[in-house]
Amino acid sequence: MSTDADVLIVGSGAAGLTAALNLAATHKVAVIAKGALGEGATSWAQGGIAAVLEEGDSFESHVNDTMIAGAGLNDRKVVEHVVEEAPRAIRHLVELGVPFAQEGNALHLTREGGHSHRRIVHVADATGYAVQEALETAAAKHPNITLVPDMVAIDLVTGRHATHFSTSGAVHGLYAYNRKKKRVETLTAKATILASGGAGRTYLYSTAPRGATGDGIAMAWRAGCRVSNMEFMQFHPTCLYNLQVKNFLITEAVRGEGGHLKLPPGVKGAGTRFMPRFHERAELAPRDIVARAIDHEIKRLGLDYVHLDISHREPEFVREHFPNIYDRLLTLGIDITKEPIPVVPAQHYTCGGVMVDLDGCTDAPGLYGAGEVTQSGLHGANRLASNSLLECLVFGEAAARHITANFDALPDVPAIRAWDESRVTDSDEEVVIAQTWGEIRRFMWNYVGIVRTTKRLERAKHRIDMLRQEVRDYYAHFRVTPDLIELRNLVEVADLIIRSALSRHESRGLHYVLDFPDMLPEAKDTVLVP
Repeated sequence: MSTDADVLIVGSGAAGLTAALNLAATHKVAVIAKGALGEGATSWAQGGIAAVLEEGDSFESHVNDTMIAGAGLNDRKVVEHVVEEAPRAIRHLVELGVPFAQEGNALHLTREGGHSHRRIVHVADATGYAVQEALETAAAKHPNITLVPDMVAIDLVTGRHATHFSTSGAVHGLYAYNRKKKRVETLTAKATILASGGAGRTYLYSTAPRGATGDGIAMAWRAGCRVSNMEFMQFHPTCLYNLQVKNFLITEAVRGEGGHLKLPPGVKGAGTRFMPRFHERAELAPRDIVARAIDHEIKRLGLDYVHLDISHREPEFVREHFPNIYDRLLTLGIDITKEPIPVVPAQHYTCGGVMVDLDGCTDAPGLYGAGEVTQSGLHGANRLASNSLLECLVFGEAAARHITANFDALPDVPAIRAWDESRVTDSDEEVVIAQTWGEIRRFMWNYVGIVRTTKRLERAKHRIDMLRQEVRDYYAHFRVTPDLIELRNLVEVADLIIRSALSRHESRGLHYVLDFPDMLPEAKDTVLVP
């Protein structure tokens, strides 16, 4: 099958839908989602969106906070551009009907770790859900936008997939597995935008959605695009510790509104704060510092978790600001107005990814990227809180703008070969997929986690080399399934993370390695070339 779309967008979150809405006035757009339309990371974002809206705040201050959090690895030109675009992006969301919290006639602003001012607009503690709902509603109403759920992207279509083989590196769409029809389909378009999110599920503990398996990063890499800074995996400091609920995030805003990190009962110093020992901003330090401090205390004292306590604030204040967290934890027997929350760090955000410029262009003509799938230069070595949805909005619009301005100059779509499954059969060894998936996530957590050593990274590299070959052999002989597609991408992305980590001989931002504890004087990106 071929779409009649001008532009194909992979991913139905903030980045993908923003691009679609900005393209739809002049082009036909198809947006594909791996599962349901709202299952991506956007819906899961609790905190909010950072923008300079308060009197006394400034673009320069937001830029500096972003650069400090990113340990100087950020591209200042990109940071300045995104920060300056932020207020306009917020106004556009307000026009779409996102019900941001108000304080009088102005937007209510909260503060999060790493920020020197209150600049986070939010919808209580469920901002992402509200943003997703508004964008999805607007996209569903537009006659030029087709929303297609249950399509699992497999590989980007390039000249080598044309009926007349070509070495052109241009991208003309992709092959995708249709879950409902249980077959692979060919989707072509003059322009393709990757807005497929990050690679959080490479790790055992992650706040990312189930589908965050690095699909876009792996596909772009296989299509010949450079990938950068994959060693910088952000670990959110405060994920709920619960044996039944594995990935419930406790938003940064809990600390922003006065929550304290404390040692739990049963150890020396129980009930006391420990963050003042690690950073002058204490609980409001950048995420990498807070996550490492928690990890340090857990390992030093042999703990399973630490406590995050906001029970000293008025109960009405807590319930009003964090209604979803309050309700969810109450079902688990935790009343956050009266008692602390057990928390541990968990993988949260992929700061590296496919390299893009300010227009969202990748190395491949016709291929664009926006959001967590990319390395735009905004985040550097560590993402500042609430800059993620902002990046999606700004780069989703930028990619759409560049496509609109350059559409006629994009490569035409040649005749593409259909997917050939005649040489493969169904597998009777699905256990291989589950076993390999579990093995990757566990050794990535243990060897390529918050604190690293060269020896651990080398062990991880040895294991991923073996598993890559196993998965390659399996993929060559059996019919594709959604789980196999994800595993193939997961192996690829894990290898990119490990290779990047081994090549950085310093500790900077999220990459903390005991063998190289100091930061080098010059900040350089880690760029991997296919």
